[in-house]
Amino acid sequence: MNDFDQSFHEFQAAQHARRSAEDWLAAFETALTSGDAAKIATLFHPDCHWRDILAFTWHITAAQGADNIAARLAAEQQRTEAHGFHLPPGRREPRTKTRLGIDSIEAIFAFNTTDGRGAGIIRLSPDAAGAMKAWLLSTTLDSLDGHEEKIGANRPTGAAYSRNFGGDNWADMRRKASAYEDREPTVLVIGAAQAGLSIAARLNQLGVDTLVVEQWARIGDSWRKRYHSLALHNSIHLNHLPYMEFPPTWPKYIPKDMLGNWFEFYADVMEINCWTSTEFVGGTWNETEKRWTARLKRSDGTERVVRPRHLVFANGVSSYPMIPDVPGLNDFQGEVIHSEGFDSGAAWQGKKAFILGTGSSANDIALDLYSHGVNTTLIQRGSTTVVSIDPSARLNEAIWDEGGLLQDCDLIVSSSTPPLTVKAYKAVVKRMVELDKDLIEGLKGIGFKHDIGEDEAGHQMKYFRRGGGYNLDAGSSALMIKGELGLLQYDRIESFNAAGALLKDGSTVPADLIVLATGYYPQKELVRRALGDEMSERIGPVWGLGEDGELNNMYKRTPQEGVWFIAGGLAQCRINSKYLALQIKAMELGKLQPL
Repeated sequence: MNDFDQSFHEFQAAQHARRSAEDWLAAFETALTSGDAAKIATLFHPDCHWRDILAFTWHITAAQGADNIAARLAAEQQRTEAHGFHLPPGRREPRTKTRLGIDSIEAIFAFNTTDGRGAGIIRLSPDAAGAMKAWLLSTTLDSLDGHEEKIGANRPTGAAYSRNFGGDNWADMRRKASAYEDREPTVLVIGAAQAGLSIAARLNQLGVDTLVVEQWARIGDSWRKRYHSLALHNSIHLNHLPYMEFPPTWPKYIPKDMLGNWFEFYADVMEINCWTSTEFVGGTWNETEKRWTARLKRSDGTERVVRPRHLVFANGVSSYPMIPDVPGLNDFQGEVIHSEGFDSGAAWQGKKAFILGTGSSANDIALDLYSHGVNTTLIQRGSTTVVSIDPSARLNEAIWDEGGLLQDCDLIVSSSTPPLTVKAYKAVVKRMVELDKDLIEGLKGIGFKHDIGEDEAGHQMKYFRRGGGYNLDAGSSALMIKGELGLLQYDRIESFNAAGALLKDGSTVPADLIVLATGYYPQKELVRRALGDEMSERIGPVWGLGEDGELNNMYKRTPQEGVWFIAGGLAQCRINSKYLALQIKAMELGKLQPL
């Protein structure tokens, strides 16, 4: 096929994709407006999926099967009154794409509801008779009418402080806004890393007065204070924060200090009100006033009480370091530190170290110690999923690798229902195992316990389910296989003693340092300590997968009014902060009620 024929073929395919998407959307709107579930169902394959984020259900809702989806859409349409389905200009054009092994037409569409504007994804494929039907539909709320984000053409004029001779300038107004001397914040966000900054930036653009508190002295210290050699394990193109992408000159894998500095800069330019050296130590809910009394402790020992209507916990998937009850560890005469407190191996040159754990932090710390001439042994307690950062882990970045607008990629990622997500990860894991075959076989050859997840869905589902249990490998595995890093199975250890690890055969393996890379308590423990046992039990689990396959209590209303959670990597926080902010704004407007 010559270049002209190829171009003409691509043109025809694009035209067919566009016509198919437009025809389906027109038929869908007609069926939806009729309220006839049977009519709606004819537009879907029997085995199909729908994920709604706020647009129809005001929840994060998934459904499967044509009849179930049609019945739910028909019922919700009575309130939603969705209409105006169309292919929006400026977004990715409809195209032919293979997704989960299905040759599909994939299209981004826009629509309107009684509350605002929405965006979504359809994937179409022909049935036995050749009719194009949907096997995936996603619908998301994009904005609230009259309360659109103050960006682009809707940006503020700056008239409040521009050329305000004799009055406050921008810097004056920022100092006053951040002090909260004359008002209470509507929202208190706890934590100023990617989660807290993302939700604060989103709320700012919706006109919701938001205060962020950060226990560290500087914004970004939550990354700066981590171990010396840390860099992100996924690439830059998916890790941007809302509204501001990283400079195109930045490296593919961002070092921790570079990221920390960016967070500090981001908070400034996004006009985020943040109190550093300030810890949230507790709060009580006033059911009558619908407000929190939140106690904030500053590093100088003083306290400040604020009374927001909403608390957003944005301090990570985990909370406090978990120190396991390890027999004999208290007898060890060397130094014991948790991985959270590890900085650099420089002080241990020429000495011997154990690392209890084989997850990503354990392996990164092992590499740091090794690079400083420390005789280092990892102690494996349980089976671990090991994945090379490049090429294997990068397979999960495939949507962003396709290019195009970041918002288009994010919309595609957020369209996946829990069953489809698991199916996709299973498919990716099969390819990962092929790519990492030699690595995996080498690890098993030295007795390393390796797995690919409880349902062969790999490390990503482990992250969603438990927040750990895997290593994104930066080179430590090859060193273990060559014997340059030691590997000791925990079940060979009788106990620790003054000198090191007493093995069951009676011998002692000596050490000067033990690093406990043993993870953290789940975030529920932080909630329990801050809000009390009763409130913690009312809210329930945070993170991990619920019965609906979605993350427990994340990015959505919780059983306790005025308590919200956001956590995850930069991409997760960027995507889901939008939907969390819309819910808080809708509650402030009276459009959304507590659960």
